[in-house]
Amino acid sequence: MGKYFGTDGFRGEANKALTAQKAFQVGRYIGWYYGQKHDDKRARIIIGKDTRRSSYMLEAALTAGITSSGSDAYLLHVTTTPSVSYCCRTDGFDCGIMISASHNPFYDNGIKIMRANGQKIEAEIEEQIEAYIDGEIEEIPLAEREAIGNVVDYASGRNRYIGYLMTIPTRAFNGMKVGLDCANGASWNIARSVFEALGAKVYIINNTPDGLNINTNCGSTHIENLKKYVLDNGLNVGFAYDGDADRCLCVDELGNEVNGDQIMYLCGKYLKESGKLDGNTIVTTIMSNMGLYKACEAIGIRTEKTAVGDKYVAENMMANGFVLGGEQSGHIIFAKYATTGDGILTSLMVLMTMLEKKLPLSMLAGEMKMFPQCLKNVVVKDKEEAQKNPAVLKGVEEVNKALGGDGRMLLRASGTEPKIRVMVEAKTDEICEEYVDKLIAIIKEQGLTAE
Repeated sequence: MGKYFGTDGFRGEANKALTAQKAFQVGRYIGWYYGQKHDDKRARIIIGKDTRRSSYMLEAALTAGITSSGSDAYLLHVTTTPSVSYCCRTDGFDCGIMISASHNPFYDNGIKIMRANGQKIEAEIEEQIEAYIDGEIEEIPLAEREAIGNVVDYASGRNRYIGYLMTIPTRAFNGMKVGLDCANGASWNIARSVFEALGAKVYIINNTPDGLNINTNCGSTHIENLKKYVLDNGLNVGFAYDGDADRCLCVDELGNEVNGDQIMYLCGKYLKESGKLDGNTIVTTIMSNMGLYKACEAIGIRTEKTAVGDKYVAENMMANGFVLGGEQSGHIIFAKYATTGDGILTSLMVLMTMLEKKLPLSMLAGEMKMFPQCLKNVVVKDKEEAQKNPAVLKGVEEVNKALGGDGRMLLRASGTEPKIRVMVEAKTDEICEEYVDKLIAIIKEQGLTAE
């Protein structure tokens, strides 16, 4: 984990951890780095942003940095993370940047950088950017005169992405009543257009962004509002996105949440039955529920586990030719259509599965039984020390031995905060909480907490 860049880009509170000056420096380095790869033309870098007020400030700073280094900046304006990824891989851009803090509150923001294939950039480049920000490498030259880069309005790229999504379903959605919670974020002006064009009757909430209400009591982090909305309006299904719409959670017709693990199961089963689950494998992170693994095993689907982070899932899928993977949080990657998690694409695939199977979402998702899970965070002085402490490791080993094949304990460090996450899955909520509290007590006894 770098000083500024975590598993999902450079993220922090706007004008505190993530300032306009740092965004300018990121733009300067990226503009120069990719500019070096061309002898006869400027590098082309595409930028999208979500609806946070600070996104406009950071867009201006990044654009200034890119153009002052001699590269051209193409602006998608307010759009989703997957649309930036799509434009990268289809329109020949050297690099893509999305300004968003995903599901975080409005006062946070982030910079996600993508390669030409639409996937997140290599850790080596992030390290170089960090070294430049901290003054550890020499200053890079400023472009002069005609070498200064251009700023290009590229809203047409977002429109082509919308058109692309419309081509994916193999049948119309006529007669389906679909609820959308756009989190007052980047999907607010995209998702409705896609579903209405496909014939669905769309019911939409939280699609009036004001720069401050993104993710506020709405979207995939507050799905209880969509549950009520689905029931009140008698909808077939509801889809909740996060701030930049790279993740999706669902609500079935009975008002039950359907998470990323359940989405992978029901879509994976349908793809297997259709002969389209290449490698007969679903790629998950270590945080996926045991219920997913047991359900997949029962129908003959293999699973692979990666470290937490959709970038690791994507890397595994690309390396092995797998077509489906993701996280419980709703980052789902359908590799036939995208190289990153795409919330709107995920919702299209779920609805298409419902129609093809002629079954309601409650029945499709209900085939997988979730194990009860308890996760608690502990603020520690040193994450690495806490993870390697002999007494803590012994405690984890003893819990896993006691649970056997009916559960597990997982200990991992937060990627962005000084916290250790303690998670237990078991047959009952009571067992989960008992073992989580037991390990937290050991962590405290060892003097590892910062509280």
